[in-house]
Order: sequence, then structure tokens, then C-alpha cells
Amino acid sequence: MDGIVVAFFVPTVLFLCVVAPTWIFMHYRSKQKVQGALSQEERAELELLVAQAERMGERLETLEAILDSETPGWRGRMHNGD
Repeated sequence: MDGIVVAFFVPTVLFLCVVAPTWIFMHYRSKQKVQGALSQEERAELELLVAQAERMGERLETLEAILDSETPGWRGRMHNGD
């Protein structure tokens, strides 16, 4: 009878102490990786936003160049609070 109890007890303890925590950890880690990835729609939207940000940056540079040519020293006045 003792041999049968040990035969079931030892594998059960090993499973609960080693296999089950590793299994649970790996399960949630893989789940997190799947959720962390962007979908095709999200990736397309992100690329669109990046393109819009680049265009806005170009426009800002153009506006600053116009201000530099028409109103020299405007940067200094903006920083001084005038």
C-alpha cells in the first residue's frame, strides 16, 4: 500500500511544484506576446500617422523658414515672452 501512495504522491508533487508553474508561466507569456503584436489595421493606421507627422514637420520647417526671412529674430522674442 505504501508503494502505491508514493508512486502517486511523488509525481503529483513534482507536477504541482515544477510542471504546473512552468506551464502557467509559458501560457501567459505566449498570450502576452500575441496581444502585444499589432494587427494589420493598427499597423496601417500607425504608418499613416507617421506619414502625417512627417508632413507636419516639413510644414513647420517651411513656416519657420518664412518667419526667419520675414521677421528676423522672432525666435528670441518668443523665448523672452515679448
